[in-house]
Amino acid sequence: MKCINEFIAFFRSGEMAHAPRNRFLVPGIPRYSRSAVYAKKALYKKNRKGTIKKAEVEQQTTKKVQYKDGHRIVPLEKAPRFYPAEDTPRPKKSRKVNKPTKLRASITPGTILILLAGRFRGKRVVFLKQLPNGMLLITGPFKINGVPLRRVNQAFVIATSTKVDISACSLDKFDDAYFKREKGSKKVTEEELLGENQKPKKTVSEARVADQKEIDSKVIAGLKTPHIKDYLHSRFSLSKGQFPHTLGF
Repeated sequence: MKCINEFIAFFRSGEMAHAPRNRFLVPGIPRYSRSAVYAKKALYKKNRKGTIKKAEVEQQTTKKVQYKDGHRIVPLEKAPRFYPAEDTPRPKKSRKVNKPTKLRASITPGTILILLAGRFRGKRVVFLKQLPNGMLLITGPFKINGVPLRRVNQAFVIATSTKVDISACSLDKFDDAYFKREKGSKKVTEEELLGENQKPKKTVSEARVADQKEIDSKVIAGLKTPHIKDYLHSRFSLSKGQFPHTLGF
C-alpha cells in the first residue's frame, strides 16, 4: 500500500521516469531556465579548450655601444623617470571607427520630408543635401511655413514621394562649421540674476538672413506643381482611425 501511494504521489508531481529534465510546461516555456540547467549539469566544471596563442615575435630592445676599452648594452628607449601607481586608472584603447552615415534610398535632394520631432514637428520641409556628419540639411522654405535652414536626423523624418526641383541652389557653403554656435560665458552675474542688467537677446546674423532668402527664392522658383505651396504650408496629422504604417506617402 505504501508503494502504491508513493507511485501515485510521484505520478501527480508530473515527474515521469522517462520524461526529460527540462521539459516544456507549455509550448515555448521550459520548466528550468538556462542558468538553472547550467548549474544542474555542472557545466562550469568541464574543461574548456582555448586557442593556443602564437609565439610573439621577439623585437630588439637593446643595442651595443662602444664604451672605453670595450662596449656595453643599452636599451633603445630610455626608461621613464616616474612610474604610475598601481591604482592609477588607464584609459581603455578604443578601436571604434567612424563610418559615414548611410542615407536612406527614399531620401534624395528635393524630396519633401515630414518632421516627426522637435520644434517644427508635423511640418513638411524640403531636403537639400546630407552634411558630412550625417545630418540632413532642410528648409521650409521659411517664407511658406516658417522653417529655416536646419539640420535634422534622418531617423525623425518620413520621406514622401513628392519632389521639388532644387538644381538652381548652390549648397557648397553649408557644412558642419556653418551651424556651429559661438562660445559664450555661462556664468550668471549678480546683476543679471536680479534682473538689473540682463543679457541681450540672441539675434540672427545678417549673413544667415541673406542665405535664407537666397535659398528660399530658388526653392520657391522650383515649386511648379499646382497646390504644392499649400501642401508645404499645411501640417501633417493623423485623425481617428488612421495609422501611419497603412498610409502611402
